[in-house]
Amino acid sequence: MAGEVSAATGRFSLERLGLPGLALTAALLLLALCLLVRRTRRPGEPPLIKGWLPYLGVVLNLRKDPLRFMKTLQKQHGDTFTVLLGGKYITFILDPFQYQLVIKNHKQLSFRLFSNKLLEKAFSISQLQKNHDMNDELHLCYQFLQGKSLDILLESMMQNLKQVFEPQLLKTTSWDTAQLYPFCSSIIFEITFTTIYGKVIVCDNNKFISELRDDFLKFDDKFAYLVSNIPIDLLGNVKSVREKIIKCFSSEKLAKLQGWSEVFQSRQDVLEKYYVHEDLEIGAHHLGFLWASVANTIPTMFWAMYYLLRHPEAMAAVRDEIDRLLQSTGQKKGSGFPIHLTREQLDSLICLESTIFEALRLSSYSTTIRFVEEDLTLSAETGDYCVRKGDLVAIFPPILHGDPEIFEAPEEFRYDRFIEDGKKKTTFFKRGKKLKCYLMPFGTGTSKCPGRFFALMEIKQLLVILLTYFDLEIIDDKPIGLNYSRLLFGIQYPDSEVLFRYKVKS
Repeated sequence: MAGEVSAATGRFSLERLGLPGLALTAALLLLALCLLVRRTRRPGEPPLIKGWLPYLGVVLNLRKDPLRFMKTLQKQHGDTFTVLLGGKYITFILDPFQYQLVIKNHKQLSFRLFSNKLLEKAFSISQLQKNHDMNDELHLCYQFLQGKSLDILLESMMQNLKQVFEPQLLKTTSWDTAQLYPFCSSIIFEITFTTIYGKVIVCDNNKFISELRDDFLKFDDKFAYLVSNIPIDLLGNVKSVREKIIKCFSSEKLAKLQGWSEVFQSRQDVLEKYYVHEDLEIGAHHLGFLWASVANTIPTMFWAMYYLLRHPEAMAAVRDEIDRLLQSTGQKKGSGFPIHLTREQLDSLICLESTIFEALRLSSYSTTIRFVEEDLTLSAETGDYCVRKGDLVAIFPPILHGDPEIFEAPEEFRYDRFIEDGKKKTTFFKRGKKLKCYLMPFGTGTSKCPGRFFALMEIKQLLVILLTYFDLEIIDDKPIGLNYSRLLFGIQYPDSEVLFRYKVKS
């Protein structure tokens, strides 16, 4: 997870530590390395792969080509093995029929303990580890991302999309050229923020959103390093950037936002119950929620757009499906912004949904991780495995998503992979048995993303508007790979930029 720090992620800031601090850090690191090197496999434990690098273990091999490396380990050691990865021992379970060993064992394999430690490292949220009542109440707020509350969010989102795109629709039909990732990033961030948090009423909202987005992207760029064991003072200016964003969500600043969503209002009510009004940790919670709302939606939107632009047959099929829905609902693609689709109508666009799911299958490296609270034995069909207290246990879905027995030619993009006989395809098999889990970009079990319905509807709405009102063409028609800087944490970035052009349909 730590990996190498490139120029793009900032230089190490050693001068802050001073000589005594450096000496202590070096001594502690040396002690940790010695202890890690001494670890040996006990009877009953899975195969142990420590790699040749102390502390880092196999992180460099994994970062280079994660799927190929994990498949190599699977071929050598079977479906269950333990690796040293950035100072942590992680036992991976790759057989999809054994996922339930991880998902259903809540007592000894804790998601909450793992996630709370991650929240403290990434966002500086410390109270959740000792306040279970607040944790439970915040979790209840996710109900406002489903059902009728989701319908209200979608209505608000459509109004915000209208304000973003209507000025574009009044322009002439000349081509505009843009880089695809910044284009997706700009729209998703603005729409998500204004839909959930509202708009600033006392200053230039566009300037506020733009500055906040730039700072957020700087923060997100170093997220994988933040959640590793690298001290934050060694990560350039990310600490000051994080503090700046957190201050934007102080109770004083939040009072200047108009149009709070139900989910935001409910979270704020809970936080004000447990914190004093001036406590900046309130802002840290909102930064965490904002990150969860956009950090994976942006690259998902990118990959869906990229594959549609590179596959004319997919673009034609999705556009035809949208046109038929608009005709059946009596909506015309005239001037202005007359389109209005309900959640049920968006859900009926199975070709569009299949395209998004296929983009997720190819780009998602979200990993389900649990903290081992006590020594225990996992009883699998292929045998029992012992795991140690303090280790992590993980499910690595890319192995599932790239399995040729489940998905024919898994390296290919096929927009209709999740369609069968004109309906949504939800039945996939391995070894002749039906799979309960076959696509896992949102995690599973207690860690399944509660905002997945909102994210999917946002991407669908945005794609419907772009494909209905705009001509879109790719300029850099080249294959783009994955940048594994966010390995184990969601949808991966592209490894290079893509130029495309767009214009309003005449």
